[in-house]
Amino acid sequence: MKGEDSITGLRATLWNALSLNGNFYEKTPYTGRTKRIALTIVILAAVSRVLGNAVILLINRTELSVLFLALWIDGLAVVGGYFFWSFTISKIGDWLKPGHVTYGELLVPIGFAYAPQVLNFLTLIPLLGEGIERILAVWSLLAVIVAVRQGLDIQTRWAALICLVGWPLIQIAIGFVTVDS
Repeated sequence: MKGEDSITGLRATLWNALSLNGNFYEKTPYTGRTKRIALTIVILAAVSRVLGNAVILLINRTELSVLFLALWIDGLAVVGGYFFWSFTISKIGDWLKPGHVTYGELLVPIGFAYAPQVLNFLTLIPLLGEGIERILAVWSLLAVIVAVRQGLDIQTRWAALICLVGWPLIQIAIGFVTVDS
């Protein structure tokens, strides 16, 4: 039964995060369970990206050693980007509102905001992949803005400014391994 509860909790979390539900981000408690769900979403996002890119690389008959290296770096870029982006948001947020929210507490809502990236495997669709990737990146950015606005209890424009500081760096890191079909 506990496994079913976890799957139900993950589905509900994904749905609330995908719908940019501000109340969800504000009212979600900071617990061990929510930390695990947030990290699970980030890992699912990384796996989704890796799966989509793996299919494209296999279709292009990429050498096996290059394939594994590219996919390893790709997955690490997504997970590393999550921690780096959370860190930059935490530092700027601490500057704006000292002691309001810790880095660890921000990992949960920002992890939830990675929910659109779970659909990243769709980037393997010919001719639409790059557009889908951009839409998912912007959707995640909007989710992080909502999460930061609610988490730091600040105005939307400040949340957007804070999130936009690290976002280009994350896009560069995640885009480090590009797959051309």
